[in-house]
Amino acid sequence: MPAHNFAHYRGRLEYLNIDSTVLWNNRLGDPSHRDVAVYLPEGYDQSDESYPLMVDLAGFTGSGFSHLGWKAFGENLPQRVDRLIAEEKMGPVILVMPDCFTSLGGNQYINSAVMGNWSDFLLQEMLPTVTGRFRVLPGAEHRAVFGKSSGGYGALMQGMLTAEHWGAVACHSGDMAFDLVYRADFPGTLMHLSRYGGSVERFMKRIGSTRAVTGNEMHTLMVLAMAASYDPDPDAPYGVRLPVTEDTCELIEERWKNWLSWDPLTKVQEPEVQERLKSLKGLFIDCGDQDQYNLLFGARRLHRELSVAGINHHYEEFDDNHSGIDYRMDVSLPYLYECIAGPLR
Repeated sequence: MPAHNFAHYRGRLEYLNIDSTVLWNNRLGDPSHRDVAVYLPEGYDQSDESYPLMVDLAGFTGSGFSHLGWKAFGENLPQRVDRLIAEEKMGPVILVMPDCFTSLGGNQYINSAVMGNWSDFLLQEMLPTVTGRFRVLPGAEHRAVFGKSSGGYGALMQGMLTAEHWGAVACHSGDMAFDLVYRADFPGTLMHLSRYGGSVERFMKRIGSTRAVTGNEMHTLMVLAMAASYDPDPDAPYGVRLPVTEDTCELIEERWKNWLSWDPLTKVQEPEVQERLKSLKGLFIDCGDQDQYNLLFGARRLHRELSVAGINHHYEEFDDNHSGIDYRMDVSLPYLYECIAGPLR
């Protein structure tokens, strides 16, 4: 039986409310006022010390706030960080957990004409607010961003597109190899939408009126969220269009090309992306060897491409699937800490 962490936080939590301009008037009608949880390490209030910064990006259906919850035979993120510090596997950090949930169930943390400019939110609004309020070590070299699944994808995109803001990145089981991850979902999505006459708008009204979202509904939401991220259409209902024909589920090549342009395996071929990744002090990628969303094969492809391009990175596979793998942060967080703060003395 796994051990339960009974320890209370050793540091303290603060909550910031950011009145975002880059998320205002998003097509989904989601609030632009966004809350961010900040965990300050033990001793923060008793010293004038500055600390490295770590930003946690939650996976699909998650929020930074979901990483603060109590867990049976487990631990939440602040408890995990406290334990790793006590075990002398890493030093104290300021930990940032933003709420980036959307009406489509999640976020890929990239700019979208439909979901909002979420990358801009992180970089132009959240980071300046946090670094202006708390004692964060100056410079991008003392910042890390990490996440799992959609959060892992978002962290990886931060390294690929905006590495000048980060010193290190960790991607746990992030979305990649879109041909393996998403294409098989399109038939089921069309069949589910057919219950609503193929109408995304009618489906979303059903979601808005129900007391509980079923598994099939959540899976459909996920596909719609990916469409709103990778190929948004502000003129369509909820800004969503699928990359397949409604009647025969055949790929619409132009739309699918838009999706593939956001695949990390496409991005990594770009010389400027390679240069950005080379500028990082650390890049951590892992995936379970039984991942039920086929992400292992994309991770292996990315590992190969990074190696061919001469991009230094740390890659691991582990014996597990996509679910319940928070324990992998016991590996990634100390790695990130050493990258942005140096080895423990």
